[in-house]
Amino acid sequence: MSSVAMTKPGPVIPQGEPILRITGLEKYFPIRSRILKRVVGNVKAVDGITFDVYPGEILGLVGESGCGKSTSGRAILNLQPATKGSVLFEGRELTGLSRTRMRPVRREIQLVFQDPYASLDPRMQVQRIIAEPLVIHKVASGQQLHERVQELMQLVGLNPEHSSRYPHEFSGGQRQRIGIARALALNPKMLILDEPVSALDVSIQAGVINLLDDLRERLGLSYIFIAHDLSVVRHISDRIAVMYLGKIVELATTEDLFAKPAHPYTQALLSAIPLPDPRRERTRKRILLEGDLPSPANPPSGCRFRTRCPKFANVLSEDEQQRCIDEEPPNEIRDVGHPVACHYAAIEKVL
Repeated sequence: MSSVAMTKPGPVIPQGEPILRITGLEKYFPIRSRILKRVVGNVKAVDGITFDVYPGEILGLVGESGCGKSTSGRAILNLQPATKGSVLFEGRELTGLSRTRMRPVRREIQLVFQDPYASLDPRMQVQRIIAEPLVIHKVASGQQLHERVQELMQLVGLNPEHSSRYPHEFSGGQRQRIGIARALALNPKMLILDEPVSALDVSIQAGVINLLDDLRERLGLSYIFIAHDLSVVRHISDRIAVMYLGKIVELATTEDLFAKPAHPYTQALLSAIPLPDPRRERTRKRILLEGDLPSPANPPSGCRFRTRCPKFANVLSEDEQQRCIDEEPPNEIRDVGHPVACHYAAIEKVL
């Protein structure tokens, strides 16, 4: 991403009450036996995450595939009902709400999907795709509906004259803009963006990222930006939460996370970001994680990262290792200045 120009306004400083407050959110998927269909275990996709999002803020949610990022976004929206925990949106509890009671809330929180082609109906013209939320919620009709669709297409940088075309007639970046326009149709206060640029070419990603930043400024939106690419999240997020195996292991401002990473997993992720300077790239320290991601159906005891942690394997004493095995580290503010879920968190510069 370093070769693509991106704009980045000043960070949003959290003030007042958060627009979204997540507390102890869990989403388990039952494992059933083949014969009697009894529940014999659970896949702990999201296992007790806690964070806030403030008005106008962009919170990045990052981690490798399978860590629970996308499931977290769907659990917040009640698309996959949470197993446990609290989701407060502007003081309203969303966990456990029925479809009928969630309907007005969905006007205020919208989801932008990862694949801009799979999320659009190939048999519908773009004008119908964008207009669909307005029709379902009975917000506009007739000429007013047509004008709103034209306005939304202009807002996301599409030519309104192309509203009668079908999704396959647009490029990947344009299709993602259609998805964004559809999400904005009901004037939401928050967008949950599920890896919105990961399916796009690098040359196209910057345009979509800049569009999202511009929309945040113009419309006063808040975002949860889900991604696995830290170099993308760096350009758009005010704060970043790092997830590993269903839990948040570090949460900090973007500046602090990149300048002062304290969790060994965060340090490993940052060390994988390529640098534009060949000399620095050749001499930098790379942190290679050994082994595979453990199963969320049977996570390790204590610290979940210990089975792949370079510090656990190479630095800690036996007594310190035993603490990692026995005690799960709470995600709390430590000497490093921000919340980290590591008993022996220490800042190590890797970029």
